[in-house]
Amino acid sequence: MKRSDPVYMAHAYLTKVPVAAVVPFIDAMTAPGDIVLDPFAGSGMTGVAALVAGRRARLFDVSVLGRHIGSNYANLVDTGSLQRHGAEAVERAREVVGDIYGSTCSACGGRAETAKAIWSCVVECGGCDARVNYYASLREADWHKAAMACFRCGETVGSRSSRTGEEPVVDSVVCSCAAIQREQPWSEPLEVAQEADLTWPDVPIEPTRQMYQASALGRHGLTSTATFYSTRNLCALAALRDAIDATDDSAIRRKLLFAFTAILTRASKRYQWSRQRPLNAANANYYIAPVFYEWNVFDLFTRKVDAVARSDEWIRARRCERGLVAGVENGDVRYDVASATSLPLEDESVDYVFTDPPFGSNIFYSDMSLFQEAWLPGHQLTDAGLEAVVDRTDTGSYRSPDRYEEMLTEALRECRRVLKPNGYITLLFGNSSGGVWRLLQRAIAAADLVVVPELIATLDKGQRSVKGLASGFEHVSTVDLMLTMTSGVPPASVAVPMSAELEDVVRGITSRDGELSPSQCYVEAVREGFRRDWDLSAIDLGAVTKLLREADYEVDRRTGMLRRKSAA
Repeated sequence: MKRSDPVYMAHAYLTKVPVAAVVPFIDAMTAPGDIVLDPFAGSGMTGVAALVAGRRARLFDVSVLGRHIGSNYANLVDTGSLQRHGAEAVERAREVVGDIYGSTCSACGGRAETAKAIWSCVVECGGCDARVNYYASLREADWHKAAMACFRCGETVGSRSSRTGEEPVVDSVVCSCAAIQREQPWSEPLEVAQEADLTWPDVPIEPTRQMYQASALGRHGLTSTATFYSTRNLCALAALRDAIDATDDSAIRRKLLFAFTAILTRASKRYQWSRQRPLNAANANYYIAPVFYEWNVFDLFTRKVDAVARSDEWIRARRCERGLVAGVENGDVRYDVASATSLPLEDESVDYVFTDPPFGSNIFYSDMSLFQEAWLPGHQLTDAGLEAVVDRTDTGSYRSPDRYEEMLTEALRECRRVLKPNGYITLLFGNSSGGVWRLLQRAIAAADLVVVPELIATLDKGQRSVKGLASGFEHVSTVDLMLTMTSGVPPASVAVPMSAELEDVVRGITSRDGELSPSQCYVEAVREGFRRDWDLSAIDLGAVTKLLREADYEVDRRTGMLRRKSAA
């Protein structure tokens, strides 16, 4: 399933299901005008799918950012007016901060616009305590990290050296004297914004947050949201946010704020530099690379407004194909902040449930949403205590696997309560641990639900795990199961599969026509486990990988697909 349609690209979120993956389920399970529920709504893709399909949607999540994103996806506006107001907001912001992205072109001496600047961390040499510019050392080593050394004493330095600061090194500029961007040594901007005239949010990142611990923020002095941005970009963002606030039309204002929050990750220091090409921003962690980009905020925002306009037009076009309203009018999509374990809905009031709950300890949504939520009106932050996640470390209020199972069970019970008789619940889930799949099995059974075997489907995320690129076999599954359930009597017990039984299943999967990735093979084994009422705790990705290796399979590094070693 490709994840490149205009809706998917309009605003990033930690996990999103493509609209094209949801619409067929809504079409199959509901009639026009029916109500679709998503109690773990996240970025609101279920709402967009319902809007496209001519259904009503009731969306809930504990995420404040999720509500902002999901409600604005469904906030269709006149795209011409959006782009005009966006340009006006940029113009007003530029007037406030001055020519802070202006620079002198080293080729012609005229004014150039900085599209992005490259910044480098400064590290301390362990041999002589000298301050070493990481980028300069890497360049001196002919871009070989293993050869990086202190300019003074020759001691090895690298990304593990203590960071003492950061400084700009290169500007990538746009000038009328050249057809493409060109790099030149960094220089002071033509104007410097007056910080005293601007205010921006600076939310503390508490040591109790999982990402604080994982990223060692205290050691690097990154203990609040503002420290993840350059001063220049903070000034530009603050001025732009004020300009958006001054927009009279409330729907356009909300949509511009949607575009604004969509650029905040790229506008931060979390966008990693690469000599070949930008590597994209760290979306699921707080990582700041030793060399990073500082992007032009006004350029980012202008391009994002255009992307948001394309999203609205794409939704309208899909609705027109179905004979639905073609104007700017919005369908009946409502998004509220609420827990999936206590839905504010009447019994038997929805026709279908499609949902994508958090996958255990994979991602900590409230930690990563801080950077956007800090800029939203009302300064409301997601309550991390309500998240259905499993903590990796105990920071004082441990969110345990037992708690996660209880919350998932209660959420499924709530879905069953509000679902009309004979209705269906489709749950998207993915994990590499058999223990987590077994946890899901128990939650489904405890909610008096049963999986409909013939309705189990898969969703391939379309990209290999980063952890699998070097090793060939993946350590993280990149394929999810779409489990469709209905009310019923769960099996009295589940059987633990024998090793030979699992081996037979894997052999049968690999004997089918067509190419398979290790993740696809694994999820097919889990699907078979659901069909046979097996105890899924025995089906780990590692266990399936071991069977594949023993059967003489390897991974084609180019395609990521399985192949026999004898056929290589």
